[in-house]
Amino acid sequence: MASKIRLDRLLSESGYGTRKEVKQMIKKGIVKVNSVSVKDPSFKVDPEKDSVTVEGEDVFHTDEFYIMLNKPEGYITSTKDRELTVMELICDIPRFENLFPVGRLDKDTTGLLLITNDGELAHRLTHPKWKVPKVYIATVKGKLSEKEIEKLEKGINLGDFVTKPAKVKVITEDETTSEVEVEIKEGKYHQVKRMFEKVGHPVIKLRRTSFGPLKLGNLPEGEYRFLTDKEVEKLKRATGLLP
Repeated sequence: MASKIRLDRLLSESGYGTRKEVKQMIKKGIVKVNSVSVKDPSFKVDPEKDSVTVEGEDVFHTDEFYIMLNKPEGYITSTKDRELTVMELICDIPRFENLFPVGRLDKDTTGLLLITNDGELAHRLTHPKWKVPKVYIATVKGKLSEKEIEKLEKGINLGDFVTKPAKVKVITEDETTSEVEVEIKEGKYHQVKRMFEKVGHPVIKLRRTSFGPLKLGNLPEGEYRFLTDKEVEKLKRATGLLP
């Protein structure tokens, strides 16, 4: 039997927004428990017995967690480390110690990081078989020539492996730096940095903006949100877990 939990926690864990956002929703009176409008975020509900709706839409609670974090610089993508880890940023989530990041972002790399306890989905998202694309915005030294872009797009030999074809688009450039969007379907160690280093344009800053169908959007740096049911469904379709 499931224990009762706060209404705002239920909605947050079900993908309706941050605790702050769902509290505002509840106070507007658009959330009902067993067909009765409830405006108290601390109201206790039993996810297995109570019917909860938001503007008439049923809320489904699950023990599987899917979280998008906008990782800031200075955090290690790990569950345990002597230094700060990304888990410090989600420690207010119940049972956060059972969660783990999907793939890695370097300590100085920012942006979209998926955190979950769904091992099968995590495996498929990172396995090269499923070719899940990842998009980064890289600030690099200098201007890229057409020939250098062509090398990156065709695949480049990094010594220990040859990269798969990438998509590269220069967003802005000046005399000293360029901002470049790059899409890859692999996730080798330091791959994006090594790719640009190989063509003579070291990376100054790197940010991941999408992972498969997930888009970082305007999520503030250092904050997280739960994925919506539709976002989870898209991820599972992208990895063959759903038809």
